[in-house]
Amino acid sequence: MQYTRNMVTGASTADLALVLVDARKGVIEQTRRHASLSALLRVPHLVLAVNKMDLVGWDRSVFDAIAADFREFAGRLDVEDVLAVPLSALAGDNVVDRSARTPWYEGPTLLEHLETVHVVRETAEQLPARFPVQYVIRPMSTERPDYRGYAGTLASGRLRPGDEVAVLPSGRRTTVAALDTYDGELAEAVAGQAITVRLADEVDVSRGDMLVAASAPPTSAQSVEATVCWMADAPLRQGQRLLVKHTTRTAKALVATLHDRLDVTTLERSPAAELVLNDIGRVTLRTATPLFADPYAVDRRTGAFILVDEATGNTVGAGMVAG
Repeated sequence: MQYTRNMVTGASTADLALVLVDARKGVIEQTRRHASLSALLRVPHLVLAVNKMDLVGWDRSVFDAIAADFREFAGRLDVEDVLAVPLSALAGDNVVDRSARTPWYEGPTLLEHLETVHVVRETAEQLPARFPVQYVIRPMSTERPDYRGYAGTLASGRLRPGDEVAVLPSGRRTTVAALDTYDGELAEAVAGQAITVRLADEVDVSRGDMLVAASAPPTSAQSVEATVCWMADAPLRQGQRLLVKHTTRTAKALVATLHDRLDVTTLERSPAAELVLNDIGRVTLRTATPLFADPYAVDRRTGAFILVDEATGNTVGAGMVAG
C-alpha cells in the first residue's frame, strides 16, 4: 500500500505504464492496483509484460489467458491502448530482439513498442493554449524602460504572435505581441516550452494569473469536484482547511464534501468519513479565489493540483479535477 503515493506522483506525467506480471501467477491484486492507478492518472498506454515465459514452457495458452484476463480488467478502466508482450527478461526474449521461441506472437518487441508509441506531448500541443504566469519581468532599465513580459511554461497548446488571448481572472482580452526566449524571439511556442510573453495592450497581469486561448477558456470556479490521493499520516476529513497549489496559483481551500472512497482493486466506491494515507476518494473543494482548470481527463496539466498543509507547508495530497 505504501507505493501508492509514489506511483501517483510518477504516473501523473507518464506517457506509458509498464505492468510486469509473472507468467506462473498471472494477474494478481497488485497487477490490478497498478493498472487502476495508471488509468486513474490517465496514462494513455498500458503494456503488460508477461515475464518468465520460459518457466511455463513458452505455452501460448498461458499467455493468451493472462492477456485476456488483463484486457477484460483494463476494459472496465476505459483504457483503449493495451499491449501484452510475452518475454523472458533473464534470456532477453522479446525485450530487444524478437524471440524464436514465440513464433505465435506477432506483436512488437518491448523496446520496439517503447520507441514508437505515441506520446502525450504531441497531444498536448493540440489543446487550447494555457499559459500560467510564473513571473512578471519589468527590468526598468535605460535600454528597455517599457519592457513588460510574463514568464512561465506553456502548459498546453500553441501560442503565436497575433493570437487573441484572455487574461484570467479578469477576463480582459488582448493579443500576443511577441514570444521571447534567451535565444531570441519565437514565431511559435508549443506546450512544454519556457517563454516570456509580451502582450499588445497594457493589462494587469500577475503571478498566478493565466493567459488562455480566448476562443476556448478553461472553467473558472471556486467549487471544484476532484479525485484526491491522500499522502499524509493524519487523515483528511470534511471541513478541513488546506492550500491548493494549481499551476502557479495558490488558494486557500475548504473540504466542503467528502463524497466517497475508491477501492482501486475492485473499482467500487463506498461512503467514507475520512481518507487515510494512500486512500483515493472524491471530494468537493471550495476555494477562496477561483481556479482556472480543465478536467484532468482533457488536460493533465491544468487538471491537476496538489494539497498543502497550511501550518507545515508539507504536500499532503494530489488531486485531479473531475469533468
